[in-house]
Amino acid sequence: MSLSQKLTVLNKIYRLYDDFTGGLNIACQKYCAECCTSDVTLTTLEGCLIADNLISSRRPDLFEQIRTALPNRRFKPRTTFNRLALLCAKGDDPPREAHDNADESCPLLTDNLCPIYAIRPFGCRCFISTHDCRETGYAKVDPFVITVNTVCLQVIEHIDAMGFSGNFADILLLMENKKNRDPYRMNTLKHLEADFVSNIPIKVLMIPPEHRNKIKPFLNALMSI
Repeated sequence: MSLSQKLTVLNKIYRLYDDFTGGLNIACQKYCAECCTSDVTLTTLEGCLIADNLISSRRPDLFEQIRTALPNRRFKPRTTFNRLALLCAKGDDPPREAHDNADESCPLLTDNLCPIYAIRPFGCRCFISTHDCRETGYAKVDPFVITVNTVCLQVIEHIDAMGFSGNFADILLLMENKKNRDPYRMNTLKHLEADFVSNIPIKVLMIPPEHRNKIKPFLNALMSI
């Protein structure tokens, strides 16, 4: 699958999920940025979409903004959703994630607004709550929505199986560099850094028994993409 085809699929997944959440009772509103932290993760496919957009729209200042505001303590995943699914299916324990985070705001956030909102990664899109997090200090998400979120994250990793996952800021700064973007387009991007985890295709979907019937319409629409 070419990068263009992958991006087409990614955007269709985004639209499908936006339609899904459009039918939910959620409290998220403009200027609500309680969940916009520096610990969001994403794939290189999503990072490439954002990086290309920033470059084509001549917003290199946002890369610099990330570098300037980037906290040293930020979440760096040690596994991916599809790897986690395999471990769970085998009954093995997942690696312990080092939650070395400081709960700092996203380095792109400006006056509680996201400058890349239209192309934000799925990790941001699925941060939704049924009540105002600013009042409670935490989000409340229906368990079924969490299942839908997980399946979407697995599929996004699947179509980017030749790529990597990592912290939002690390992936964007990786994809800022043309020397990384060009090999990525050719499915030949290699890395020696410890900040990224290789993606893998789907082997097992993480759908609990109580949600298997309910998710069928959404899953059918997702797989038809």
